[in-house]
Amino acid sequence: MTVTDLSYALNTFYLLVSAALVMWMAAGFAMLEAGLVRSKNTTEILVKNILLYAIACLCYLLIGYTLMYGSPDVTDFAPQANFFFQVVFVATAMSIVSGAVAERMKLTSFLLFAVVMTSFIYPIQGAWSWGGGFLANAGFIDFAGSGIVHLAGAAAALAGVLLLGPRKGKYGHSGNIYAIPGANMPLAALGTLILWLGWFGFNGGSQLSIVGQNNSSAVAQIFVNTNTAAAAGALAAFLLVRIIWRKSDLTMILNGALAGLVAITAEPSASSAITASLIGLGAGVLVVVAIIGLDRAHIDDPVGAISVHGVCGIYGLLMVSMTHPEATLLTQLYGIAVIFAWVFSLSLLIWWLLRVTMGIRISAEHEYSGADIADCGVEAYPEFVYGKTK
Repeated sequence: MTVTDLSYALNTFYLLVSAALVMWMAAGFAMLEAGLVRSKNTTEILVKNILLYAIACLCYLLIGYTLMYGSPDVTDFAPQANFFFQVVFVATAMSIVSGAVAERMKLTSFLLFAVVMTSFIYPIQGAWSWGGGFLANAGFIDFAGSGIVHLAGAAAALAGVLLLGPRKGKYGHSGNIYAIPGANMPLAALGTLILWLGWFGFNGGSQLSIVGQNNSSAVAQIFVNTNTAAAAGALAAFLLVRIIWRKSDLTMILNGALAGLVAITAEPSASSAITASLIGLGAGVLVVVAIIGLDRAHIDDPVGAISVHGVCGIYGLLMVSMTHPEATLLTQLYGIAVIFAWVFSLSLLIWWLLRVTMGIRISAEHEYSGADIADCGVEAYPEFVYGKTK
């Protein structure tokens, strides 16, 4: 075996392992969302997460990958490894949408939107940056996808939420806001920890090579920065909600960790660990403020996805101008505006077409009884309702 063959094999293996970690994030999103919705909607949210992953894999294989990259000349690792690594990112973007529209969207409408999102909307804007298009030529930098993946998913989610409306009972006639607690905090915490683990593949794999001292050192720094930003985000969210409410709100702490991860994703290799911690601290504060602000604006997001992935995705992209010598604030703002405008406008159009043709919201009766019964016919916790005994 030559040195070239060994390098090719090691890079391929590293990319495949990283992709597998990112694929495992599908389990993290599923558990996080299952924990943060009510028990009567648990099975349906799990069905969404399984099927959106399956749809993403097939649609990106048949259409999306070619739209985004054409026929890339991959020489440092197996072309199939490159496809596998890219397809799990598409599924991640679509998973963001799932949580934001939870508990009141029709399953069929959601799945049809997933087809369009993973086949067309996501790949086109990805081609403008990672595919070597005009955003890349303009100098826009998004190392692992704070904008290309996370902001894109949040923009699509925001468009859907605006047309969908809030859950019944979330907001009162006088403007009051009523909390709708999730059913399973252990699942939500487990989902966050799974996502935290998967993020090492998400960011570390985006180096695309492990061979050589420079690449190995860069990957190690990415792992440290990713972990540090998440830790700082969780701590910042904890401290802020402790000051505001004198309570240790678990959901805010979980979202704080995720906010730190999203923010550092834009450029995890150019920061020192100290800088990464500061970015994470800022994200942890920002996500709490954003969740509260969206709630006051009556934008109902059961899991905080728009705040975590959208607001903190934008924040992370802006921080690149301070940590990367070749990035400028103007080019980062330009990339943010292009990605958001494209994904939001196209998503709004698709959601609207679905609403006027087949509807996107389940009936009030089905919302009351739960999407598990309405869409799936199977409850996640039947013994909680019916009190079954031996």
